[in-house]
Amino acid sequence: MPVSNDPNPGADGAPSPEDITEGRSDHSDRLEGAADEILAAGARPRPLRRAVREDAAEVRDWARHRGSRACEAIRDEPIRMTLYALGVGVLIGLLAAR
Repeated sequence: MPVSNDPNPGADGAPSPEDITEGRSDHSDRLEGAADEILAAGARPRPLRRAVREDAAEVRDWARHRGSRACEAIRDEPIRMTLYALGVGVLIGLLAAR
């Protein structure tokens, strides 16, 4: 029977959860190590409210940019964009009719 180095072995000799490493990959070990280093360095994650505000601002900027590009494309080629809209409408109608 193998001898355990654990000073407090379980009654049945089963390994503790800390002893079980089966199924862990090198990637998860490296990720866990990197997270420990970040936390040890004193880095704190940004508060949720601030993170949501910053992400919402990025989405707003992206939407404004894409909207202005769409308006420019419609002004430059109104007939082509009208035909695209008509084609999308027909496809949606065909899908809805199924």
